[in-house]
Amino acid sequence: MMTPDPALCASDTDFLRLDQQVCFPLYAASNALTRAYRPVLAPLDLTYPQYLVMLVLWERDGLSVGELGQRLRLDSGTLTPLLKRMEAAGLVNRQRAADDERRVEIALTAQGKALREQAKAVPPQMLCAMGLSLEDLKILKAGLETLLDRLDRTAG
Repeated sequence: MMTPDPALCASDTDFLRLDQQVCFPLYAASNALTRAYRPVLAPLDLTYPQYLVMLVLWERDGLSVGELGQRLRLDSGTLTPLLKRMEAAGLVNRQRAADDERRVEIALTAQGKALREQAKAVPPQMLCAMGLSLEDLKILKAGLETLLDRLDRTAG
């Protein structure tokens, strides 16, 4: 765990003010970004969490629910109802692993694979919606990944 900066600890800043919280702009930005995805994903008939699942499966099809959860930082209790809806929509198949009945594997259907072509329009539309340059986006993403890594180390 990292040691806090002594100067920060001795500060007389009122850290209980909303404008002093890093969590609030992250939370608000996350909500705003999810809302911005809605109209872009509507033609694909996907919600934002479903889009994330599809992104992972387009990279590597045939993952277990556990592997998918690790990639998306979601637990199986959150993923299972999401995957059931995606299966009902004809995008994925859920099947118990032959070698281990406890493991459920997720595979894209032909419809799910075909949706990838349409989805190629999503990132450029979202980049425009965010109003960021590619360089700004890379910097933001790197900062968020650093934050996640540090939080994972602190929690672990």
